Amino acid sequence: MNSISAGRVHLPTRNVLACLTQRSSGRVLVVRRKYHDESFGFRKTRDFTIPDYTSDQLTNRAVNAPLLRYADSLRTHGHRAASIDPLDLLRRERVAALDPIRYGLDDPARTFDVDGIIWTGEGQQEWTLENITSFLNAVYVGRIAYEYMDLPSKTERLWFAKLLESQSALEPITVINADRQKNIHALLAKSEVLDNFLQVKFPNLKRYGLEGGESMLPALDALFEAASKAGMTQLIVAMPHRGRLNLLTGLLEYNPTSLFHKIKGGCEVDESLGVSGDVLSHLVASPTLQYGEADGIKVSLLPNPSHLEAVSPVALGKTRAKQYGLLNTLSSGKDNQDCMLGDKVMCVQLHGDASFTGQGVVMETLGLSGLPHFTSGGSVHIVVNNNIGYTTPASSARSSFYCSDIAKMINCPVLHVNGDSPEDVVRAVDIAFKYRNHFRKDIVIDLIVYRRWGHNELDEPAFTQPLMYEKIRSRSSVPKLYEDKLISDGVISVEAAQAVRDSYKAALNTALTDVTSYVPPPVSFEGAWKGMVWPASPAAREEKTGVSSAVLRDVGKASVHVPEEFEIHSRLNRHVKSRLRSIESGEGVDWASAEAMAFGSLMLEGCDVRIAGQDVGRGTFSHRHAMLVDQKTEGVIVPLNHALTEAKGKLELANSSLSEMAVLGFEYGASWERPDLLPIWEAQFGDFFNGAQIIIDTFIASSETKWLKQSGIVLLLPHGLDGAGPEHSSCRIERMLQLTNDSYVAQEKVNVNMHVVFPTTPAQYFHLLRRQIKRNYRKPLIVAAPKGLLRLPAASSKLTDMGPGTAFQPVLQDPLTLANPKAVQRVVLLSGKIYYDLAKERETRNLESSVALIRVEELAPFPFAALSETLAPYSGANTQLEVLWVQEEPRNQGAWEHVQERIEEVLKGLGVDGGVAYRGRKEDAVSAPGTGKLYKVQQLAVLESAFQGL
Repeated sequence: MNSISAGRVHLPTRNVLACLTQRSSGRVLVVRRKYHDESFGFRKTRDFTIPDYTSDQLTNRAVNAPLLRYADSLRTHGHRAASIDPLDLLRRERVAALDPIRYGLDDPARTFDVDGIIWTGEGQQEWTLENITSFLNAVYVGRIAYEYMDLPSKTERLWFAKLLESQSALEPITVINADRQKNIHALLAKSEVLDNFLQVKFPNLKRYGLEGGESMLPALDALFEAASKAGMTQLIVAMPHRGRLNLLTGLLEYNPTSLFHKIKGGCEVDESLGVSGDVLSHLVASPTLQYGEADGIKVSLLPNPSHLEAVSPVALGKTRAKQYGLLNTLSSGKDNQDCMLGDKVMCVQLHGDASFTGQGVVMETLGLSGLPHFTSGGSVHIVVNNNIGYTTPASSARSSFYCSDIAKMINCPVLHVNGDSPEDVVRAVDIAFKYRNHFRKDIVIDLIVYRRWGHNELDEPAFTQPLMYEKIRSRSSVPKLYEDKLISDGVISVEAAQAVRDSYKAALNTALTDVTSYVPPPVSFEGAWKGMVWPASPAAREEKTGVSSAVLRDVGKASVHVPEEFEIHSRLNRHVKSRLRSIESGEGVDWASAEAMAFGSLMLEGCDVRIAGQDVGRGTFSHRHAMLVDQKTEGVIVPLNHALTEAKGKLELANSSLSEMAVLGFEYGASWERPDLLPIWEAQFGDFFNGAQIIIDTFIASSETKWLKQSGIVLLLPHGLDGAGPEHSSCRIERMLQLTNDSYVAQEKVNVNMHVVFPTTPAQYFHLLRRQIKRNYRKPLIVAAPKGLLRLPAASSKLTDMGPGTAFQPVLQDPLTLANPKAVQRVVLLSGKIYYDLAKERETRNLESSVALIRVEELAPFPFAALSETLAPYSGANTQLEVLWVQEEPRNQGAWEHVQERIEEVLKGLGVDGGVAYRGRKEDAVSAPGTGKLYKVQQLAVLESAFQGL
């Protein structure tokens, strides 16, 4: 859509609507996009329309208004009377709204014209009230219940009514023949055999079995098959612990020998890779499944932590990232049909009833599902609903009637289905997939089942739920009930049913015998990760990250290029001129300019960049302005995308919802999928990362160690005490450092789980961003990002600092003292913005030659060798050298507790006596004072302490 001509970018006429029409399956899809929707990655939810009522139908609806009210009441309230609870524990009162007499309909023999009131397809339009009542009750008050009448979209309501009623009137929505019934039986029977086998062979094992919820397997099998036949190529699956082993071995082709190897204490992967592994209920698989003549579909079950629902946003992010090629095609002008989100990849999320209502990340993730930079084309959610969470009954676990009610926040339809009826479960899944695939929106299946044992098999649930478990223990299992039904219907014989169980049990016995000779298969990098290496391997390499001055200048200019007829805010003219001036002079390059140069240079090298978070387009501190907004039309451009026409990579600025955990999880999921993407999450203030602490603890800090999953995620956490108070000052560096496995002594080969840095110059930041992509492996990067330094002239860089041959320096030497190290009486080690305060104070006291200020820019992995090399000139001149660590954070916070022993290890190697002393704020319960006066007093005291006695 854009072209470069005579140095100017030519843009489409403002307010022009691009209308794209696609005809598929008899429906017309109209996609309307204003120009301001063209920022890369922006995808609005598609609009659909269904033909409205005809004039005759509208007349008939008015004439037969009582019948219309009755039909709509069954559609709206039928779920309240439906037989969806296997244990019949749901408190249900008589639903008066379902009685036709309430609407003045008291003659069963009276006939009605149902055209426009009930969707009968091409069938008979004249129905008796008795037939109408029987039909609507069969549709809406059976073992599947529907909640769709509260949807604000008339189109979606009509779609459901037409599908459920016209299909039911003509033929079943899903035909389940004998072959399919036998397949359902085999899935259920094998699941039960596995649980019984594990109970006998490993009686003390907490396996979190599927007993009572076995219908989950035919549900997923039906979903996988429907997706495969619809032309999808990959499904990303997130699920908790319950039933995971049954899914792995029953559907995902997981080797039972590998399972038994793990149960017996073995590691799921080659232990020589240095992994610690994870627990049994977090195992994964990623097979390609074949359904009929359709192409194979790859089903990837993601690893998950024990923190329920934390994996959901990760799965969503990975799903969208996997479709990135489709997103690119719209920008390159290819056929729009190739660009539809959800055509080839779908996210499937399984939940527990207690966690679905109890964990806030569910709400956050649902909130992302329809956002333009986060939607993935719709997820199918299956809530495996036991009506209990550990020992907590539903009445104490949620304030809503259904556990699925939380999904109504995004106007999500819900299908409730009785898990005791596997065939109805399959039908519900078929309906759910049809909806998702038509509207590309989320849908929830509330699969109501029960849990035969306690939270785990060693637990006694009757301590707290005696009546529930009296019912459970007196009933046959779901597989046995279904087996008896098929035998009774003549679908399968008693002998054939038993043969299914016997053959699978024999296979499990063989697999158990094979454990003695089992060796975990080798792990290799495939697909997009091909060419990457393990960070600890000899093949891991660091690359120079400098860029030619010509490229830097071109990118810098492109980053503030304003197209013709595009009117930016008048105050941004200064921003544009300032950047162009620094590029021209080669000096005074600020942080935002260096960042833009890092982004643009990577884009020219074919890499995409995505930065997500609140206000990232403009920047919390109004410094970035990577997107520009037309003041007349609110049209948006991203200059780097529009002006760097030679770049194969793109910059996506994903201004997010006010969420930390789900958004960070989403970006982390994207980082798993694409090593060629620079994924960045920026907190509004560094303090707010703790809303995403679970993602940091259980994914970012530990995924490689647990699951061999690399990630190049970058966390930008604005940090620095400046009088803004206790929630706008600190990214809690101490917590990040505590999460690292950084060695306390120097090692020849460093393999820290994540890098933690506190850069003090734009050039250092530039190199860090480029380093994330240029290495042949991936590591998370935690950046204590600047606030006040963003515009501080002293904290600027030269273009030559980013030129060829340059790279990130983990330690920055003091150029003022290096010329005469013998004159140095004190070395002050520090990290971050306090350097500039100390440098100014040192100049005021005229101590430039006697106090060296050494900046430790990378805190993890600790730069033993670089620091030793930096301190060597001073230690050689003075073995009694006084060394301080100065920080503005309280003593129990910041980097002090991380660096103390490591600095002393370096000093010991240099022969320096006395160790390192602390100077800074005393211990505190908060990160910063809330009063400006107290802040100034404390900050002055920190500066005084650094030079005290000189």
